[in-house]
Amino acid sequence: MKVTKLISTCDVKDCPTIYATDRGTFLVQGETPDDHGLKIPAHETLVEIPVELMKKAIADGLV
Repeated sequence: MKVTKLISTCDVKDCPTIYATDRGTFLVQGETPDDHGLKIPAHETLVEIPVELMKKAIADGLV
C-alpha cells in the first residue's frame, strides 16, 4: 500500500494526521478511545481525531 500524508495538526510524528492510500481510501492517525461503550468488531478500531483536523482538511480541499 502506498501512503501519502495529506494533512496534520502539527509537524511532529505523534499528531492526528490524515493519509491517502493508493487504494482510494484514507488512513487516520489519532487517539484510540476506550470509553465509548460501542461494540466494535475485532478486525476494526475507532480512532478519535480533533474536529479542527477535519476542518483544516476541508478548507484545504483535501476531502
